[in-house]
Amino acid sequence: MRIYELGDGTPEVSVVGSIHGDEPCGARAIERFVAEDPDVERPVKLIIANERALEEDVRYLDEDLNRAFPGDPHADNHERRLAHDLGREVRGTTAFSIHSTQSYAEPFAIVDTVDAIARSILPRLPVDVAVETNNFAEGRLIEHAHTIEVEAGLQKSDEAAENAYWLIRAFLTATNVLPAPVIAGSAGNGGSTVESQTEDDRLKLAAPEENSLDVFKLLERLPKPDATQYEVLASNFKPVEAGELFARADDEAFEAENDFYPILLSAYGYSDIFGYAGEKVGTLP
Repeated sequence: MRIYELGDGTPEVSVVGSIHGDEPCGARAIERFVAEDPDVERPVKLIIANERALEEDVRYLDEDLNRAFPGDPHADNHERRLAHDLGREVRGTTAFSIHSTQSYAEPFAIVDTVDAIARSILPRLPVDVAVETNNFAEGRLIEHAHTIEVEAGLQKSDEAAENAYWLIRAFLTATNVLPAPVIAGSAGNGGSTVESQTEDDRLKLAAPEENSLDVFKLLERLPKPDATQYEVLASNFKPVEAGELFARADDEAFEAENDFYPILLSAYGYSDIFGYAGEKVGTLP
């Protein structure tokens, strides 16, 4: 575990990347952010979590770290010990944990429940969707109070690393660690400019005005059998009606028993499930 601390005092905000070693986007984004030596208005802690798994380019060594919390400092299991140490480091902070996925290219947020902290932060992130885990978070860091997870994009893609960097900046702006950036042409900036409109757009990602996002809740796992080939026929966050085919495993077709929204649905993202069925529960703010 590699830890960077910026600013003076005890951090009340933390950023965690690469809990899974095959999801390097968080580590890359943290390293990029720290290398810029940013001025911070509140102290912050940035953590590259599972360095050993990251070095070996595997999800984990002994156990999925994001199923191992609260951990055990005396365990023989690497991830069990690491879960204890990481939990200690983020305790008492508003934490931001960065992941990537095989199921969806656009960033979205995951929370245990939409509490007051989540309500204040989620609309200021460059995401259109948030998911409540609804008791599907056993052993995950998200069970710690005031933790927001984000899926930054497709696993191992450059886009996910780029998204993760701007998600960090947006989160740290929302938590008053970073000042809101000045946008070219915005009121009160004296007509200053940045290098390009593209950079303008990226700066807006770092401190968006409150935007509306859809909130979904996980309802159940969608199991998949042992098979040689898998295929997903539905799109994440798009409604599936009862009776509609949503996946195949070899020659076996899977039909929806009830209306649902697919969440984290992918052919090979999980070993034993296609993903989750969920429902839309509202919007923020």
